[in-house]
Amino acid sequence: MAMRRNRSPLLPIIVFFILLNALFLVGRNFLERSGFDQSVLIIGNLVLFAATPVSFVFAKRGLKSENPQAFVRSVYMSIMIKLFICLIAASDLYLLFRKNLNRPSTVYMHGIISCLHFY
Repeated sequence: MAMRRNRSPLLPIIVFFILLNALFLVGRNFLERSGFDQSVLIIGNLVLFAATPVSFVFAKRGLKSENPQAFVRSVYMSIMIKLFICLIAASDLYLLFRKNLNRPSTVYMHGIISCLHFY
């Protein structure tokens, strides 16, 4: 039986982040032809990636708790933290670039934000 290495539970998220950003960088021409702004996608992905370890700490703390209410509170707190960080970032984007807002990129990032439980 092979020994399993103790690797970080955040490793799949890091790999997904790197692959998604590489896809955004390599597919710049395709994204521009489709109406997407590459910088909006990369910054949105970075914000979501930065929010993930913060919410992960709360969820991990809840998993260690023996109290079921504490577990549920921690999981909800982790989701709410990530949601509010992304909501603040999206609001800032809208307020700063109201007239020149790139709609396809914004809609795509909203789709990513709505799938928070997969990220």
